Amino acid sequence: MSVIDAIKARNFLVIGRVGMDLSPDPAGTRTREASSMMVAMGGSSANIAAGLVKFCCKAALVTKVSDDAVGWYCLGQLDHYGIDRTHVQPITGECRTSLAIYETRVEEHQSVIYRNNAADFQLGIDDVEAVDYKSYGALITAGTVFAAEPSRSATFRAFELARAAGLPIIFDVDYRPYSWPSPEVAEEVLSRAGSLADVIVGNDEEFGFMAGGIDKGLAKARELAHSSAAIVVYKMGPEGAITFFDGQEIRTGIYPVEALKPTGAGDSFMAGLLAGLSEGRDIRDAVLRGSACASIVVSRPGCAPAMPDTQQLEDFLTSHPGPTDV
Repeated sequence: MSVIDAIKARNFLVIGRVGMDLSPDPAGTRTREASSMMVAMGGSSANIAAGLVKFCCKAALVTKVSDDAVGWYCLGQLDHYGIDRTHVQPITGECRTSLAIYETRVEEHQSVIYRNNAADFQLGIDDVEAVDYKSYGALITAGTVFAAEPSRSATFRAFELARAAGLPIIFDVDYRPYSWPSPEVAEEVLSRAGSLADVIVGNDEEFGFMAGGIDKGLAKARELAHSSAAIVVYKMGPEGAITFFDGQEIRTGIYPVEALKPTGAGDSFMAGLLAGLSEGRDIRDAVLRGSACASIVVSRPGCAPAMPDTQQLEDFLTSHPGPTDV
């Protein structure tokens, strides 16, 4: 089965964190001046899963949460969004579910993420071996899962099991320096994960990081497309994206909006891209729909709550003048 055909099953297994997001309310408020906070579900993998479910796909999350009020909140939010949490396991002890505090503002934006002794890093090989991979169409993960053990080894084991079951591996590089012990470890591990993936999405800095210099990032993306991956999306911020697929290099623009915040765009892009491909759309259209989703999310408060559904995306595309020229 081809990568595209597997995505068309519209049934995704997502490995990675779910967390609690806090953002000062109303929008524009600095954290140091806050008197109230908006509370929402966060975490890259959980956000991607929420975005997919809003597009009527199925998504199951594989992770761990702390057995406390914050972990229980996350479990309730997974239920709220319709994400299958069969493989989300609570753990006791000193590990805690991640907490992110970020401002709904662009100027002098501050995001503070608490990841010390993160519960999701406790995902083990036994946890991923308990999954029936043949029940899903594709596996998705973001780079954060590889930042620490035992989650790193567990996710590489999940890659092996997914491959054996015929699932394509979809990888969002999602490099977050604060999660890693060193840039050298991150470069080695993320490069290994990229070499195993069938679909790779990252920005110019992330590909440059894997290649050893931002000026080498585009060549790295092109190399992965020629050697191992079926689809590689090289994102360039306001300059749009270059997608490598079936021997083509497809350039696409962005949908300009007045942004409220810089967070959540990548997660929404991934959900919109995969949902578009799952609906049988061509690669250019799917990438543009992902770009539109990213623009929608940065123009709204929250991350998971800001993810559009099908009707909201169609309304945005109908009312927007269109993507930038490339």
